[in-house]
Amino acid sequence: MTRTNLILLGLVLVLAVMPLLLPVTGELAEPFSGADGQAQAAISEAHPDYLPWFEPLWEPPSGEIESLLFTLQAALGAGLLGFYLGLRRGQSQPSKRVDARDSGARPDRTSADAPD
Repeated sequence: MTRTNLILLGLVLVLAVMPLLLPVTGELAEPFSGADGQAQAAISEAHPDYLPWFEPLWEPPSGEIESLLFTLQAALGAGLLGFYLGLRRGQSQPSKRVDARDSGARPDRTSADAPD
């Protein structure tokens, strides 16, 4: 590896580890909680008599299952997007097949061309 690659790798590691080490939790009880929970707490603090418009149809039994479902949703979306982009790229590139008429070669005989 070159010196530049090592420096860049070191910077990436520092940027990945620093947020975990710095004590910048502020006044949050759970520093890595989701925005939904923080928004719900802010709304209930500002308007204690607020009633939600609807309730969820199904509540996951635990936070781990909720995270699993969110991760599966993201993976499925990324897979479909990657498939679509790959398909479009494959369609936009010229075909690598050489047509027998264009190459001057004699085409292979098929069973329909065989004499009886």
